[in-house]
Amino acid sequence: MAGIEEPRIIEDAYRFLRSHTAGELRFDENFRPVRYAIDPAGRPVAPVMYAMLEAVDAVLFIPQNAQGAMELQVTLSELDPDGPDAAATDRWRIYHGEPRDIHWAILEIDAARYEESIIDGVALVRPNPLAQDEPRLCQTINERHRADLRTLCRHFANADVEHPTLVGVDPLGFDVRRRFEVIRLHGAEAMQTADDVRSVFERMVREASAAAPPEPGTSTT
Repeated sequence: MAGIEEPRIIEDAYRFLRSHTAGELRFDENFRPVRYAIDPAGRPVAPVMYAMLEAVDAVLFIPQNAQGAMELQVTLSELDPDGPDAAATDRWRIYHGEPRDIHWAILEIDAARYEESIIDGVALVRPNPLAQDEPRLCQTINERHRADLRTLCRHFANADVEHPTLVGVDPLGFDVRRRFEVIRLHGAEAMQTADDVRSVFERMVREASAAAPPEPGTSTT
């Protein structure tokens, strides 16, 4: 296994991590599916069993424990849902609904294995520069551009989503929730500001609409 951290590998690994919201956690000798959301500081957050918090060794396989999966060596730090990181648990609920487990944890990334390379976890934990604008952007798009979201899901994710809900925006793309999962729509280019998001969203809608007749009521303005 190569111990390199080429810029391309690091960026590909980060994009892969942001493209998923579920994985399989190995804690000591046990395995359990987990769903996570990435908080504004760039850390995966998830509801967990108490036994996971007590584990000596924990590895998150994304999207599952199979050949080709990303492997994250993680340290689980218990999160107080009523403390300063409470917004992170609210974010998880926006992505996934009500949790089955009652304990919360931040999954601190110590290191990652991706494409046979080892990557320092610090390289994969990046604050979201759009965090302050994200709630307003999601609300606006959900209220005014729901048909556009359906068009984007069909064109870019090959998914028919009757009631799509935009739940997250970061520099690399959009997270859209449907009934049982979150769909990732990769941005046409990197986004650093709210204006970037609006511009990229409109550009993607134009591209998707040009490839198929738009739904009644679709607007790109």
